[in-house]
Amino acid sequence: MLDARQLDALAAVLEYGGFGPAAQALNLTLAAVSLRIKGLESALGQRLLVRGKTVRATPAGQVLLAHIKQLRLMESDLLAGLSGGGAGDKALWQTLSVAVNADSLTSWFLPGLASSLMRHHLLLDVVIDDQDHTHDALKHGDVMGCVSALAQPMRGCLAESLGVMRYRCVASPAVVKSCHTQSGALSVHRLLATPAVIFNRKDALQDAFLAQHFNLSSPHYPRHFVPAVDAFESALEHGLGWGMVPDVYLTDRAGPLPLAQILPGSAVDVSLYWHHWEREPASAQRLTLAVKQAASRALIAVI
Repeated sequence: MLDARQLDALAAVLEYGGFGPAAQALNLTLAAVSLRIKGLESALGQRLLVRGKTVRATPAGQVLLAHIKQLRLMESDLLAGLSGGGAGDKALWQTLSVAVNADSLTSWFLPGLASSLMRHHLLLDVVIDDQDHTHDALKHGDVMGCVSALAQPMRGCLAESLGVMRYRCVASPAVVKSCHTQSGALSVHRLLATPAVIFNRKDALQDAFLAQHFNLSSPHYPRHFVPAVDAFESALEHGLGWGMVPDVYLTDRAGPLPLAQILPGSAVDVSLYWHHWEREPASAQRLTLAVKQAASRALIAVI
């Protein structure tokens, strides 16, 4: 049987990013934390951590971290039940870690989940990453669920279709005009000479737009990197360049400055999936249901 103190030590080292911070969080000496990790590795017969400048979990450590998180949620559900079903002001708050892309987080994820989170006393610990990379956080055991563009579930997990998030290529009216000829036709050369506004270096939506609509592979163009949703939209509004914005933003946006489509009628569709543990504690099941309901109201249904 696994030692609970050793499991706590492993989780703390990974959650706090090192043995020193873990020791402080657990109110233990550095040597005590190290001994507990070594004892757990010895009991399991394999390494759980890769030690270096940064500490990270081995594949076995990732599986064990996910197990620890499941145990914590199950224990939290049990305590909520013993306290009277978790109702009223005395309800226990439970923390669920998730990985979500920034566009989804601000446009439909948080707005769609808000009432369920408050009703069921659920707290979110959110990891923000590109939709092509959120899956890594689930794989590493850092989160219990993620919104991802990947359709294939990992072992022990399910991947449920949420719908399609549609993106448009937009810019300020002045930038749009500068990318068109006097006859009104879009000039690809002018577009590629104009800076793009990109969320971060993992964001490939601009390349997908150019590949899908102009058959351009790995094109070169100047780029601004603006890794904040509000600042990203502000950069577009103030004419810093062109970028990809989801339809759900354009429909409800309240920005003071107008945005126009670079190529009206064109779009890049991104299919999104909710990846989560196959065997979920009750609190995680409630979150999964809320995520699917929120997505059904905001995203384009897959036919």
